[in-house]
Amino acid sequence: MIYLSKTVNIDWGKLGFTYTKTDFRYKSIWKDGSWDNGILTEDNTLTISEGSTALHYGQQCFEGLKAYRTKDGKIQLFRPDQNSKRMNKSCRRLLMPEVPEEKFIDACIQVVKANEAYVPPYGTGATLYLRPYLIGIGDNLGVKPAPEYLFGVFCSPVGPYFKGGLAPVNFMISDYDRAAPFGTGAAKVGGNYAGSLMPHEIAVKKGFADCIYLDPLTHTKIEEVGAANFFGITKDNKFITPISESILPSITKYSLLAVAKEYLGLEVEEREVFIDNIDEFKEAGACGTAAVISPIGGIEYKGKLHVFHSQTEVGPITKKLYDTLCGIQFGEVEPPKGWIVEAK
Repeated sequence: MIYLSKTVNIDWGKLGFTYTKTDFRYKSIWKDGSWDNGILTEDNTLTISEGSTALHYGQQCFEGLKAYRTKDGKIQLFRPDQNSKRMNKSCRRLLMPEVPEEKFIDACIQVVKANEAYVPPYGTGATLYLRPYLIGIGDNLGVKPAPEYLFGVFCSPVGPYFKGGLAPVNFMISDYDRAAPFGTGAAKVGGNYAGSLMPHEIAVKKGFADCIYLDPLTHTKIEEVGAANFFGITKDNKFITPISESILPSITKYSLLAVAKEYLGLEVEEREVFIDNIDEFKEAGACGTAAVISPIGGIEYKGKLHVFHSQTEVGPITKKLYDTLCGIQFGEVEPPKGWIVEAK
């Protein structure tokens, strides 16, 4: 298939984190024990059986990654192999067929190249967001794995997840649990997000950006910040992030752990983070593919707002982490080996 060069009429600076229909998306079917070759299609709708396990039993998972336009016009993906590995971990948890890493990355590159006009220009702060997903389909009724599966990838140009860009925002501790202690918290499955909709709405109505979930077993330790991971900078300049079997392993978080250690020279540690000890941190933030980093100005807990560095200014270490990671993603900073895959 030949793609003609085109331009799109988009105000890149005003993009939010919303869906924009692009020209092509990728779809591939698993049936009788193997994947087909997959195709690019202009059709952004799915026609599936009413008995599909994705609809009734939540047998589905997804990923999120971005394509970045560099200063010299190249387009690059950030650590897509890690997204592939995480998706396959989710697949194993839900008894779905794994997508070979080569197929996963190739599908992402095909989608990026076919929608090159939608990759925002360098310097706009916008990116092309990719959403790989895998769902159980086919005629089914009982609670069991699906007879067929659909793997797809679509894309959409996006601006910053939190409006206002890199600016401190406040969060509140939620009374709800994001995931069960030995459930699917470490898998990127839709049910985790469906359960978070109401706590998120409660937090927003109270004037917060989102809520923070404590560990479901004891409700004493910070686990996740809405749909992102938590990190804190201690008063002696250590980069700390929570560890738990029910936390989604954020690729951004693990990238920041490497950046903090290798680029900023900080001590890093994954460990339990007790909510009663949050005064050990002078800076804090939420991190993930969508938000990259959202500095946490304060956390409300038991009716009291604990303020970190500032309610109005980003902490200096958080700013360095953000600038370095974004620099790697946009081709301005030399990346660690294997982190960047060029879409060519």
